[in-house]
Amino acid sequence: MKPGETAVNARPLKRVCVFCGSALGSHPAYQQVARDLGSRLARRGMGLVYGGARRGLMGVLADAALEGGGEVIGVMPEAIVALEVAHTSLSKLHVTASMHERKALMAQLADAFLALPGGFGTFDELFEVLTWAQLDMHDKPIGVLDVAGYFAPLAQLIDRAVSEGFVRPEHRHLLVFSEDPDDLLDRLADHRPPRVAKLS
Repeated sequence: MKPGETAVNARPLKRVCVFCGSALGSHPAYQQVARDLGSRLARRGMGLVYGGARRGLMGVLADAALEGGGEVIGVMPEAIVALEVAHTSLSKLHVTASMHERKALMAQLADAFLALPGGFGTFDELFEVLTWAQLDMHDKPIGVLDVAGYFAPLAQLIDRAVSEGFVRPEHRHLLVFSEDPDDLLDRLADHRPPRVAKLS
């Protein structure tokens, strides 16, 4: 399948939730890919759901999507809004009472999940939706955009967890890895997560 093309049986991805850093990171490629992804989401008519910050990769991503005319929805706990880090030009900003409510609402608003480079918050958000999928609590596709090899150690860790018997081989395919934004979006649209209950 060529970049930009969608499989006939692909699910419609109206909104994609992107987890990424509130810092820019040390590699210029991180900012470039965040900007590129935001533009591509807007061109495809896909709304962006993200953490609502104006800083770091989150801000770069949101600004690019807005500049492309895309819908951008931020979700942020009131404690963080009080620190004046919220983006003030979004299509909509949801303010929640807690981080738990933030993650639940982001998941509810999105049709798929995608991670860019980030820190502990990004890891937490990614692994939570991944765990929910493992427990068959949702069947939304989850992907990782591996920029400059940032997520290569994560793929190795997951493979180790499979080989050591902590993760079922079927569940390894819950997470889609790609180095190209268009390829990843196409694969998420066409992805059918394995339906294997964790406790079966």
